[in-house]
Amino acid sequence: MTPPVSSDTPSGTPELFDRVSFVMVSPSHPGNVGSAARAIKTMGFHDLRLVAPADPDILRQPEAIALASGAGDILERARMHDTLAEALGSATLAFALTARARAIGPPPCDIREAAAQSAAELAGADTRIAIVLGTERTGLSNEDITLCQRVCHIPANPAYSSLNVSQALQLAAWEMRYALLPLAGAARLPDTHARHDPGSDPASGERVQAMLDHFEQALVAVGFLDPRHPKKLVPRMRQMWTRNRLSADEVDMVRGLCTAMIRSAGQAATPNDRAPDRHV
Repeated sequence: MTPPVSSDTPSGTPELFDRVSFVMVSPSHPGNVGSAARAIKTMGFHDLRLVAPADPDILRQPEAIALASGAGDILERARMHDTLAEALGSATLAFALTARARAIGPPPCDIREAAAQSAAELAGADTRIAIVLGTERTGLSNEDITLCQRVCHIPANPAYSSLNVSQALQLAAWEMRYALLPLAGAARLPDTHARHDPGSDPASGERVQAMLDHFEQALVAVGFLDPRHPKKLVPRMRQMWTRNRLSADEVDMVRGLCTAMIRSAGQAATPNDRAPDRHV
């Protein structure tokens, strides 16, 4: 049966993400459950449901807690169910994740299509999505699949398509997150909080030309460039640097390199002090 669960949702979780559940049918390895909790949390979800696990105390096993690695709250909130039908009670669209082609059952799709369809459904009415994964050894049964509206595949290597259940869940959670982020008004890239790094600004042409002169001096100092017979080295070198639109920090870095090259070349060219002559 389902234990009481707090109605509070994790802070910072978009409402759309609250309507997606991940259901593990008959999991047997605590480590997979812990890894699944971590996978869910890293993608911004929090609803993990277990159906008839091999160990009723699987959520409290040390291996589950260790592999959750900071997602202990997902384990604490996880719901336990006796049957898949019970776990899917609130779902309006359930995807049965499987590696095998099923001749009988709901229509198939790949995981990206499932994520796109889920996003379209969640943008409308008060729908709830469920991603259903089977046991580690045999996957979902045909009876389990008939309780879902779609069969879902991860397009893996056909010669070796067997994924660990927690790895499959991570991929599914990632695709779901990527599809839902625009609807949730969230960015797909880390936020710099409007902090500007002036060193990343493009260097002016004047600064780049001064750097090129300095670099040419360094090449002469270390003996790589013969100024009497430069051939095409100098124009090619200048073209290489100007093509890459150096930043201010990059120009300063190259100037520092040039200074070190010239200094090292000068030290190598200075003869060692001779020992004083002996007078006999």
